[in-house]
Amino acid sequence: MTRILGACGLLCSECEAYKASQAEDAAAIAKVAVDWSQRYGGDIKPESVWCDGCLTSGARKCGHTKECEIRACSAGRGIANCAPCSDYGCEKIAGLHKMVPEAKTALDAVRSGRSQA
Repeated sequence: MTRILGACGLLCSECEAYKASQAEDAAAIAKVAVDWSQRYGGDIKPESVWCDGCLTSGARKCGHTKECEIRACSAGRGIANCAPCSDYGCEKIAGLHKMVPEAKTALDAVRSGRSQA
């Protein structure tokens, strides 16, 4: 599978929602919705879990994608992800990176040239 890096550094291609979406697996999508609801303390419905990756032009994007400030910022700057941004480490992304340090690790690897975006 092709590695897909989101604007924030999350690896879409490793996400359970992305994998289930690519497999067209409704049962797996339902399980992800339950898991995310419990993990993040919300009521996440399966229909908001289907996702083909936040940077794709496809219609299926995780519900949060529509409101993601990080994605909107990188798109507005014309960059695929935050790695090349002159404001890298800004408050928009710093909060996410505290919760998901592996996303920061992925972007740091792109910034240093150890990985491709």
